Amino acid sequence: MNIRDFILLTLGAVRGHPLRTVLTMLGIAIGTASVILLTSIGEGIRVYVNTQFSQFGTNILSIMPGKTTTFGLPGIATTVRKLTIADALALQHLTGVKHVVPISFGTASVEWENRSRSVFIDGVTSDVPEVYKLKVRQGLFLPPSDPRRGSPLTVLGPKLKHALFGEKNPLGKYLRIGGVRHRVIGVMEPKGQLIGIDMDDLAFIPVSQALRLFNRDGLQNIDINFARADQVESVTKEIKRILIKRHDGEEDFTIITQTGMLRTLDKIIRVMTAVVAAIAAISLLVGAVGIITMMWISVNERIEEIGLQKAIGATPRQILILFLGEAALLSTLGGAMGVIIGLGIAHLIGWLVPALPVFIPYVYVALSLMVSLVTGLASGALPARRAAQLDPLDALRAE
Repeated sequence: MNIRDFILLTLGAVRGHPLRTVLTMLGIAIGTASVILLTSIGEGIRVYVNTQFSQFGTNILSIMPGKTTTFGLPGIATTVRKLTIADALALQHLTGVKHVVPISFGTASVEWENRSRSVFIDGVTSDVPEVYKLKVRQGLFLPPSDPRRGSPLTVLGPKLKHALFGEKNPLGKYLRIGGVRHRVIGVMEPKGQLIGIDMDDLAFIPVSQALRLFNRDGLQNIDINFARADQVESVTKEIKRILIKRHDGEEDFTIITQTGMLRTLDKIIRVMTAVVAAIAAISLLVGAVGIITMMWISVNERIEEIGLQKAIGATPRQILILFLGEAALLSTLGGAMGVIIGLGIAHLIGWLVPALPVFIPYVYVALSLMVSLVTGLASGALPARRAAQLDPLDALRAE
């Protein structure tokens, strides 16, 4: 039996029962489409998270009060010693460190004339635009100064500016933040959200002002911007050395690196995507059962044909290959149908819901087709073996 005869016989058997063929293919198609759709959403979320963090700067690490292994969540538990502006100043001249940003934040009411809005207040220093890749639309950002003695100045996010001033120019105007008078010196460019915080609907003030406003004597965290990604370990080691010395030999702080956090999130999302895809792939078992059922019925219906083929010289191996070819064709066509459906739904979701990230991993598309083929071969093996082992005389006599 040459390749042409093999293809014609296989196609003829598949076309012989169109409805049964389509229903069998549908089981494989649903499983394949589910895997592609869910992995596309999972991969999209992973890419989205990486992009969100990267757009706010790279080569950043954060120091938080509290030791994770001892005191629970950093920044929440009571610590031996709080992080202070003096701690931040002590880290400025370490090798590899470009910028040090002491941070104190909270929520307060911002008032101008008869308008009031409760928003996130971020107490920072003048290095913030360079560290987090922020841009000023109007005016200036906070001027360089001693972080321990900042003036009552503020820079507004674009949403907050519009809510309070509308189309008016806010520069030089005085507003009240938590009841304290501040002069507006700038308005930021739109930036979006970071970990649930709307960077467009907040006000920046000097960190010293924020500490007084929220009646605190310690910082929420200190962010460090270092020169090169390969310096993260050396910079972290030096930060630990300095802070442990300043904190009487206690490592009562936690250092979180951006690369480490992204690596952890990446692993979590990949594991979740793999688990969800595995669950979706269970539906391929339904398709496999459908192929076994159809091929078994096909063998029963074609006993006379099998007997005749063997009587005129067809070998058991050729019969086996013929039936395996039918099973492989069914599963591959079903897989192709599933790929088309999965890609179509993924693109449709991306178009209808732009906020839901969908990124199609074409490696999974190729793997889905391969799994479909393997599923078909595995499912068709038993019926094909039965057909190959039929005795031609018994087959013709039974018919």
